[in-house]
Amino acid sequence: MRRWSLLGLLGVLIVAGAVFAVRSVQDEPEVTATASAPTPSATSQGPASVLPVSHWEAKYLDGWEFERENGLPASRSGDSWNHYSLSYDVDANTAMFQATGQTRYLDRALEYVENVTASAKASSSLPTSQYRDRFLGWVSNREDLQPNGVEVPLYESYFWRHATTLLRVVRQTPGVHDDPRYRQRYERLLGFAEEHVFTKWQTRGEKDNIYRDRTHMAAHWAAISLNLSLITTDDGRRARYRTVVDTIDQRLRAQLRPNPADATAYFWNDQWGSEQRPGQDVSHANGVLSYLVEAKDHGNFWTEADMAAFGVLLTRVVWPDGTRYAAYVDGTGSENGWFSDGFAKLGRYEAAVQQRLEKHEVANLHFAANMALNASRLS
Repeated sequence: MRRWSLLGLLGVLIVAGAVFAVRSVQDEPEVTATASAPTPSATSQGPASVLPVSHWEAKYLDGWEFERENGLPASRSGDSWNHYSLSYDVDANTAMFQATGQTRYLDRALEYVENVTASAKASSSLPTSQYRDRFLGWVSNREDLQPNGVEVPLYESYFWRHATTLLRVVRQTPGVHDDPRYRQRYERLLGFAEEHVFTKWQTRGEKDNIYRDRTHMAAHWAAISLNLSLITTDDGRRARYRTVVDTIDQRLRAQLRPNPADATAYFWNDQWGSEQRPGQDVSHANGVLSYLVEAKDHGNFWTEADMAAFGVLLTRVVWPDGTRYAAYVDGTGSENGWFSDGFAKLGRYEAAVQQRLEKHEVANLHFAANMALNASRLS
């Protein structure tokens, strides 16, 4: 079967030289008050005249088996760079399960995450690791990664934000969580995520590894922390997760400004404390939106008005005429229209945004899955 367009572009969506020399939290601006920001009213839904879940499921199934041909070896590879790209398949199958209730999608997502955890090795046994400690993990042999063969917090957080979303969905779906066959798998994966993802990188230095120097990278850890805070059984761990969520939420809020292209939309720069244009690039802005959509649905810090402002950002600034795709959130530049991992998720809040996304020609399996979930929410 034909692989949909843009899956080959996954490898270019990462910031060049992924292992940054990151500033410490103490060097970042202190959040004191929310900056002036647009406050559009949330649009009332009414009957949603959008394409049904079945439409998007049919598109998804068109390439689902081909997805497995790539996803399965990636999940078994033991290379965290392969897990970076695999994260989209985990998110897509999780979204399809939520949209349809069919456990075949859940089973595939769980299989991928279980394979990833099974491929983890003790850091002390990884000869090229820069840590060599007690935690389990992976190195990356991505060719342009310098130094090569090291453990990369960005790649792991990119995957585990979606893997922990899967775990949260399992926990919050009684028919699945109460099934002993799933419950055992869930608990094993939760234990791994808590110890060998969050605790590992927090222990290794949360100022450098969790409170990152770019908005999108910090948002990945906010997503992981939010998910774990909702499902952990340990009050001490929950408190640590909530500290990360609350800190990053406040910093993200302080970054937001009225957009210079449309004052009812949001604008932000990906560097903490900066207001300079052109601001965040659209490709990585998806990482911020992917977190904020879930944070809005599972908390009270982010609101309908916030989602409306981001919806305006998509439809009037980033994609103003239905054909041209801006490269930056101020509407400047030209890009390829990568919306699957964040902006597309805004369709769940407003039928007009979903209808606009239905006209999006730059589509892949990940896009179809999130559109299916949007359609199920609107209905």
